Parts: sequence; structure tokens; C-alpha cells
Amino acid sequence: MKKHFKSFAVLSLLAFSTSTSAQLTSEISLDVTKEGNVIPKEIYGQFSEHLGQCIYGGLWVGENSQIPNEKGYRKDVLQALKDLHVPVLRWPGGCFADEYHWMDGIGPKEKRPTMVNNNWGGTVEDNSFGTHEFLNLCEMLGCEPYISGNVGSGTVEEMAKWVEYMTSDGNSPMANLRRENGREKPWKVKFLGVGNESWGCGGNMRPEYYSDLYRRYSTYCREYDGNKLYKVASGASDYDYNWTRVCMKAIGNKMNAISLHYYSVINGWDVPKGSATDFTTAEYLRTLSKCREVEEVLQKHIAIMDELDPKNRVDLLLDEWGTWWDVEEGTNPGWLFQQNTMRDALVASLSFDIFHKYTRRLKMANIAQIVNVLQSMILTDQEGTGHMVLTPTYHVFRMYNVHQDATYLPLEVKCDVVDTEGNRKLPLVSATASKKNGQVHLSVTNASPDKTETITVNINGLTVKNAEGEILEGKEMGSYNSFQKPEEVKPAPFKGAKVKKGVLTLTLPAHSIVTLTLK
Repeated sequence: MKKHFKSFAVLSLLAFSTSTSAQLTSEISLDVTKEGNVIPKEIYGQFSEHLGQCIYGGLWVGENSQIPNEKGYRKDVLQALKDLHVPVLRWPGGCFADEYHWMDGIGPKEKRPTMVNNNWGGTVEDNSFGTHEFLNLCEMLGCEPYISGNVGSGTVEEMAKWVEYMTSDGNSPMANLRRENGREKPWKVKFLGVGNESWGCGGNMRPEYYSDLYRRYSTYCREYDGNKLYKVASGASDYDYNWTRVCMKAIGNKMNAISLHYYSVINGWDVPKGSATDFTTAEYLRTLSKCREVEEVLQKHIAIMDELDPKNRVDLLLDEWGTWWDVEEGTNPGWLFQQNTMRDALVASLSFDIFHKYTRRLKMANIAQIVNVLQSMILTDQEGTGHMVLTPTYHVFRMYNVHQDATYLPLEVKCDVVDTEGNRKLPLVSATASKKNGQVHLSVTNASPDKTETITVNINGLTVKNAEGEILEGKEMGSYNSFQKPEEVKPAPFKGAKVKKGVLTLTLPAHSIVTLTLK
């Protein structure tokens, strides 16, 4: 089987090289006088689940750890996330959310009961990281918390009391219990997910049944002392448009938003998903084209929402997205620890280029996940030595954070398009642009696996004198950062921009990403 795949990869590569031997001139047309919607900073949201070493060993090591920490939080990870300007962080799941009982995670740590994490590897959860630890982390990062409530195995009373515990400033039982546990003033909690993946690990429900549960559970999630809740219904997976239609009809504007999950899995869920680092050119191209298919998925869900909610009162949140590969050899298969290469970085940049176009409805996106799980920002070592590396995906998030809360500038890209497996097509150049505080930022990706692209950028409404910024590239499309070589892939000053008579020309090497400030 492996030999067959290698042969197929050679044929694919030959076909690719032949189809692009006569290169077209790539061109970007940008009109800075035509402004779109503001790109919500929450499009750059993160997701942290009690899964593997995302929480324990990733975000949290405890106050007594030999790893440098600030009140139990890893100092190096904390600083890296601050540099990323994380806008919102989702917790405690994921599938874990619908087995999580929040009262197990409050009070003195030595008295907190343990549980078995049945979803992810049968790991014993000691509940040392709970409500206080999470919400205090959000305050330290300056980001909004996004709480996923337990509908699958929890009760209405349990969720109602959790909201009261977190947000009430009154003389109430839950507010007083919070004070006994060391927090006098309530936290501000805006985003509340009423269940997670209720069609699957969150209860295997039908959309009709879930819709009724949502209406019931959300009724008892009260707003206390000026805290305004933004309630999110558990939405569809990928191509399940019926789920969205039923929920939009049955719940309507009793929800502020409905979620959507989309992963760039190329081989399917019930078979090996492929290696994160050892892949063919055909697999590289197929992954990027599958990633770009999220645009069609967004369009179809939004069309249903527009039909049933023409006043645009219900938002769409893509609160899980990213790549999903086989775990690294020698790691717990239930912990979903995978490496992160330039291929993953391009999935991130291509996805953002699409997300920016649909922010009339799409108000948040949360990549899965923040540390040590799936397409993470950061990897920490599995042996507890305190080493940390930033992934190529991390660098894309940092390079793109200039687009947070900026005004989207529509643009047009003309470039070569290649056919990939699965009857999909992949444009080899992608771009997005925005304007904030009088500055225009342009991000451009060359998705070609082996060819340098020369791109002409025609700009109306701005006389460009120079373009400065950073480039992220690897020696190979599978280049990645390891604990042995933590800076194999990192941004560098971009020197491939030239301006002549007001026309900007960019020279981008294969599988690279740039973000520029146009001046």
C-alpha cells in the first residue's frame, strides 16, 4: 500500500509540473476605496479542551512545578499567547464539556474529586484546573472567555448555577460560594455555548430534540448585574445543512449565534488520517483544496440563515476548525498530539483569507487547539523538561493579527489553478487585505509546492512607495519546528517586494506567506 501511494505521488507531481509549465502572470487587484465589513478580532479565537496536554503541561503546571510559572500558568506559554493577542478562548471542550461538572473544579484543590476523561484516552482528570483557573487565565491574557456548558450529561439547574456562580454580584448562594472560594467580584462572561456537538459526542441528538433542549436550558441562564450573555447554540458538522435549517426554524432569535465545525481531514474519520510531517505532494495539494472548501460550506449555511433570518440577527461561529492528522509515534492516541508544518501554516492563511470575506455573518472562529492538540499554536515537550516551541501556525496567527478589528478591503486574485484529488481545484495564490488606523495591510500566500510566484499587485486609491513586512517559509512544504530545532520555521524580513511607477511586484517562494504594510 505504501509503495502504491509513492507511485501515485510521483504521477501527481508530474501532472502538476506539466499543468503549470506555462506560468500565467499572477495578479492581485486591490481597491482601497471600497471597504467591506470590520473583521472581528474573534475570528482569531482559540480553543482549549481538557484533552491530552492542552491544559495540564501546556497551559497549566501548578504552583509547585519546577517549570517557571506564574501562579501555576507556564510563563513561556503565557507570554507567547500574550504576543499573539488572543481575543477569545473557548473551554472546557469540545467533547469533554458534556461530561464536565463544574462543581468538581472549584474549592481547595486537594478536595476536588477526580474523574476519568472517557472521550480522550481514559486519562484521570484531577480537576485542579477549573472555573477560577480558566477565568483568571482569560483575565491575564486580556481575552474574552467562551464557556461551553454541559447539556449532554448535565442538568438545567447545573448550568444555571454555573452562570450565577461566575457572574452574579448579589447576595445569592452561588455568588457567596464563589466568595468562599476566594473570588469576591464576579467575572465578566459574555460567550456561553449551550452544549457542544449535540449531534455526536454531546448526546447523539436529532436537531429537533436539541432545539427544544436549547430553548429550555438557555431560559434559565440568567443575566446578572449587568453581565450580558451571548448564547450560542450547538450547530452543525461540516455539510449537515439540515441541522442548521431545523435549529434556525425551531430556535430562531432565542439564540445569539449558532456554531459550525469544519476540519480539513483528507482521508476520512474512520481510517488513518495521514502523517503530519511525512506526506506526498498530492496529499499536500488535497489538504489545501479541502481547506478551501470551507468557503462553499460557509456559503451554504449562511444562505439558510439568510433565508430564515433576513434581518441578520443570528451570527455564525466556526468554533472548531483546523487540520487533524494521526498522532505522533509513541504518544497516547487519545491525546491528539501532532506536529505542525508549513502545510498547516498554509491551511491557516488560506482559511483566514476566506473567513474575512464572510464576516457579515461569521463573527468568530476558534482553531483546534491552543497547545499540544491538533493544529496548535504551541508545543511543549512530553517529558516535562520545560521546553516549548512555536509552530508555523502560531507565526501565521501573529503575522495576521494586524487584521483584527480592521476594515476588510475586497480584492481579486488571478492566478494558476490546479486540479487536486477529490475533484477539487486549488488556486495557487491567495490574499487578503485590510485597513486600520490609516494603514493598509496585505497578506499573500503562494500555495505552490515547488514554484516561485511573481505577483503583480495593482492598487487603486493608494500610491504605494514601499511595502515592508515579514515572510514565513520553510525549506520544504513539510518543514516544522522541533524541540531539537525550534526555529527551523520562523518569520524573516521580506525582501521580495519592489515598487516601480506605483506598481507593486512581489516575488514569493514556494509554500510561503507574507504580510506587508503598504506605505
